[in-house]
Amino acid sequence: MSFGLVSAAYVAAAILFILSLGGLSGQESAKRAVWYGIVGMALAVGATVFGPGMGNYAVIAAMLVIGSAIGWYVAKTVAMTEMPQLVAALHSFVGLAAVFIGFNADLELGRVLALDEASRQALTGFAGVLAHKTGVEIAILKVEVFLGVFIGAVTFTGSVIAFGKLAGKVNGKAKKLPGGHALNAAAALLSLVLLILYVDGAGIWTLVGMTLLAFFIGYHLIMGIGGADMPVVVSMLNSYSGWAAAAIGFTLGNDLLIVTGALVGSSGAILSYIMCQAMNRSFISVILGGFGTTAGPVMAIAGEQIAIDADGVATALEEADSIVIVPGYGMAVAQAQQSVSELTRRLRAKGKQVRFAIHPVAGRLPGHMNVLLAEAKVPYDIVLEMDEINSDFAETDVVIVIGSNDIVNPAAQEDPNSPIAGMPVLEVWKAKQVFVSKRGQGTGYSGIENPLFYKDNTRMFYGDAKASIDQLVQAI
Repeated sequence: MSFGLVSAAYVAAAILFILSLGGLSGQESAKRAVWYGIVGMALAVGATVFGPGMGNYAVIAAMLVIGSAIGWYVAKTVAMTEMPQLVAALHSFVGLAAVFIGFNADLELGRVLALDEASRQALTGFAGVLAHKTGVEIAILKVEVFLGVFIGAVTFTGSVIAFGKLAGKVNGKAKKLPGGHALNAAAALLSLVLLILYVDGAGIWTLVGMTLLAFFIGYHLIMGIGGADMPVVVSMLNSYSGWAAAAIGFTLGNDLLIVTGALVGSSGAILSYIMCQAMNRSFISVILGGFGTTAGPVMAIAGEQIAIDADGVATALEEADSIVIVPGYGMAVAQAQQSVSELTRRLRAKGKQVRFAIHPVAGRLPGHMNVLLAEAKVPYDIVLEMDEINSDFAETDVVIVIGSNDIVNPAAQEDPNSPIAGMPVLEVWKAKQVFVSKRGQGTGYSGIENPLFYKDNTRMFYGDAKASIDQLVQAI
């Protein structure tokens, strides 16, 4: 395949990636957007594999088959509840790939520079490109390699820790070593010193030293971020992986990798910013950790949690005209979305107004609840964002909260010392009646107590979410 055809394929793939990102902004266009992405990636891989200077097709074919088989198996076996940790794991692969490519580029550069002029002129492919670089261009290449490896290493260990926290294999609470942010700053400063030495020709040991420091920064950075911020962390790591890919694209001279990395990096950063806005937190405070710190003692909670059974909830639903359902991660864990969809269908068949309220950071992955509801075929037009529905709770007869905690916590507005003080929340307590479907009396993933559970108009509907909703379906 000629350079012209490769460039044309890259342009087409870039356009498809842009269309894919644009289509993912709406539920109705998301399925088509995914296909844009699939076709774009197939085109990109094909153009790269069969482009000029490529070889070792047997190895490439074997890797494609193995990788595709693993990807297919994972996609078929991973449940929707495990999607957040899967996304984090995939980000780690991108980061590690950037590290490997960076080291390979450095070794290749060393090999080329060790050759005599005649041997250099005979080189082709990536080695041939390196052979024709001037001293300034080599210095720029080294900076690109260094940045690609640094971002990739931070992304790798950060994503591994995020995976562990989301999967429950690592404690979700924020933890830092003595010295806290100073350790990260010192590691970053030392990495800058190593960059100067590396560009000056000190050798590959500087790249190795920086990689170890970056591994530590990624580990310590994400360990210092609490569970309530994990949706933002996943989005942020997505952004990091994009910038790592873009940096490696500059190293390899691959225009499509630069464009794709920039798209992923910028979109991930924008999404992280939007989610921080939804939590009334600064982006810097989230990525530097520190969640859970308070200015003073939190407000004492008066009252008690009063339980109710399925018949009691069913009676209230029969008498209600307007109903709002607030889904959270507990619904995902219990795989209750199909039961919730059936409950919705039956209530609407009785002429009741049923709507869903979605908080921007519900679940542990951006858009997690929207995907689950779409999978259960809940109509798109009754799934509303927080800003669209928050003013309606005062006129709502019944709110059913399924496995949510922080996003319906009135302490965000009532307690200035709460860890989530100032965070915009769904004001469900303003409804006439609130029923909370919850496994038990625990505080949930973030460890924050919720005064909603103790209010006079709230009743606790204890038990597995799917089993509880199935009981309601049978009673209605």
